[in-house]
Amino acid sequence: MYVEQLYTGCLAEAAYYIESNGEAAIIDPLRETAPYLALAKERNAKIKYVFETHFHADFVSGHIDLAKDANATIVFGPGAQPSYSAYVASDSELFTIGKIQIKILHTPGHTMESTTFLLLDESGKEHAIFTGDTLFIGDVGRPDLAIKTNLTREDLAGHLFGSLQHKILPLPDEVIVYPGHGAGSQCGKNMSKETTSTLGEQKRFNYALQPMSKEQFVEAVTDGLSDPPAYFPENARINKAGYSNINKIMQRNLKPLKIEAFEEEFAAGAVILDTRHQDIYEKGSLPNSLNIGLDGQYAVWVGTLINFGQPLVLVTEPGKEEESVLRLARVGFENVKGYLAGGVKSWEKAGKKLEKVVSITTAEAAQLIDNGIPTLDVRNNTETQTEHVKDTLNIPLKDLRDSMGQIDKNQEYVLFCAGGYRSMIAASILKSSGIYKVKNVYGGFNALREEDKLELIAGKCPNQIRQEKLDSLST
Repeated sequence: MYVEQLYTGCLAEAAYYIESNGEAAIIDPLRETAPYLALAKERNAKIKYVFETHFHADFVSGHIDLAKDANATIVFGPGAQPSYSAYVASDSELFTIGKIQIKILHTPGHTMESTTFLLLDESGKEHAIFTGDTLFIGDVGRPDLAIKTNLTREDLAGHLFGSLQHKILPLPDEVIVYPGHGAGSQCGKNMSKETTSTLGEQKRFNYALQPMSKEQFVEAVTDGLSDPPAYFPENARINKAGYSNINKIMQRNLKPLKIEAFEEEFAAGAVILDTRHQDIYEKGSLPNSLNIGLDGQYAVWVGTLINFGQPLVLVTEPGKEEESVLRLARVGFENVKGYLAGGVKSWEKAGKKLEKVVSITTAEAAQLIDNGIPTLDVRNNTETQTEHVKDTLNIPLKDLRDSMGQIDKNQEYVLFCAGGYRSMIAASILKSSGIYKVKNVYGGFNALREEDKLELIAGKCPNQIRQEKLDSLST
């Protein structure tokens, strides 16, 4: 028996390769099929099944293409109704892979078709569970992603409680837990950086598995749950309805554009997406470009900040064109008109205008703040409420476009996030809106804290308090 976790950090997503006696199964594959086919070929195995734990919302799965390429069968759990050929299993049904078996454990709650796959070893012993978005390390799946149902998140949380109590917790403590996601995923709210554990460890340390009533569980898992990214329902719909072949998408979207054609696409409504590292972007970028670098949670932020289906033109580092397009396709962003041939160098060589973002050290930032220059913190509310610079203006990055009215265009700001990735995205949004008097802090709040020269406090930021007062008055 052989099990391998295939973890993709930018999506915080885990797919799995399971093999026994020359037969293999893949659980929750990403959209590109080549890595799974190559691994099976390398190990001289044939992929027999492609198991899907549920209709994923945070990425487009590769199950359809992979099943075709490998001549394998797609398997969903009870209640799934895909619009393409797939086998919908019954609860407790067994699937044989060489000398091992996969047992279906229907575990509704994250979504109603959510299923956990229990791996039984050669002797029939419970070895591991592949939990998808039902159980994470340190957390459980968010119960608000069911599509086209009349179920509330409280209803789903109640189903999740029953699934954990009756299907997961009775399993032996030594069973290995292989979740669908790790820290950084928006499919939960408190995930660990660890990507595997044992059920015994989770029984001890996972807040959602502690002894409590159903009502207490529902309150615990729904408390503090932020809205999911806007692209989630679209990805869930695609995974249920089907999609175009990834190779055709790549062939169509990997199109070099000369400057004139690039400008025509922008004039027709395309968003200029610059995928270079923030430290490179700041030194020279195209006007009206949005910087979301490949080195961070690129696809997640694209899905959060850009409308689904929006036409895109890309600016990349040389050699990064294919990666930029592929990672967009992983989350269903397929309307890429092409990329700037020759990148920024060709733009500059043609005498076209470039813009810059001013970045400063933490020592310079501390001095400006001490001199009364206001700060703009684009971290999430939960981050700032743990600790923030006194009197900071907090606008989470995901809300920035809709909150421009809070920003004075004539005022200078010291801009930061936790480490510098999100603040450069924010800087690109601000300059596209005509706001240039911002100075981005290298290393962000984490580096500022180490300066130990600023007054840091916990609790809600002043603008959060003001907004809550306004909301209370309006109700």
